Amino acid sequence: MSVSQERHSIGTGMLSATIKPDGAELVSLKGADGTEWLWQAGPQWPRHAPVLFPIVGRLTDDTLRHRGQDYRLTQHGFARDSRFDWVERDASSARLRLTDSAATQALYPFAFTLDLIYTVAESTLSVTAIVSNPGGQTLPCSLGAHPAFIWPLVAGVPQENHHLAFSGAETGMATTLTQGLLDGRRALPLEGRILPLSPSLFAADALILPGLASRSLRYVALESDGRPLRALTVAWEGYRDLGLWSKPEGAPFLCIEPWFGTASPLGWQGEFAQKPGLMHLAPGESRELVWSVTLEAGTG
Repeated sequence: MSVSQERHSIGTGMLSATIKPDGAELVSLKGADGTEWLWQAGPQWPRHAPVLFPIVGRLTDDTLRHRGQDYRLTQHGFARDSRFDWVERDASSARLRLTDSAATQALYPFAFTLDLIYTVAESTLSVTAIVSNPGGQTLPCSLGAHPAFIWPLVAGVPQENHHLAFSGAETGMATTLTQGLLDGRRALPLEGRILPLSPSLFAADALILPGLASRSLRYVALESDGRPLRALTVAWEGYRDLGLWSKPEGAPFLCIEPWFGTASPLGWQGEFAQKPGLMHLAPGESRELVWSVTLEAGTG
């Protein structure tokens, strides 16, 4: 089967999205005029919008410890590199599924089902993740979205002529990373609810905003006089944390990442099930988390 046949597109008159079964990954998000809003996996970073599961970030020594046994589980987990099955798909929605297997059990000794459901309505794409525990023991896990949007949003506009506007009042503090592990805090240059963007924000890797008050933010490109030129809104429910990431040398993408869970704290050792920030699903339990992106009316 060709790549084009494997992928599936959904859309409305105002938006179209394309998903591939490898990683259940969103690979295109276009406005009504065909403008691409999603990063197209260039040489600076070879992904578009990976699904992070069963961990977000890194574990200490890339090692999961469970009941006296060590398992090697690398950054962001295996879902982004796994092939999901199509459950159903039509003109406005698509559902994909990943279940545990001998291959996943060798890395992560838990039973799970992970469904990703993509739906479109008017100018909004919604992505619903359902994590279920079909096993007989508690399922500890994390889940994250990692969409990369183009930056700048409009060709020729400086990256510094963009900002994020949070829907709620935030503390202005971010958790920082050392070798991919949580280590320290940093004050963000917040101006009220506005975070001005620049490549220098990411000089020391991603920024993590834990326990956000906001349930959405607006990513805005500005005219030289400060007027909004183009914008999108990312919203989330069920997720607790937010990651922001780009390359410090000014790569042309910005990742806005709703998360449930983060990397291990620097120096943390212990049983995986006791790692801070995990969700814990009892046998038979499911958890639903949703993020969405809305292209601003009247923009490309």
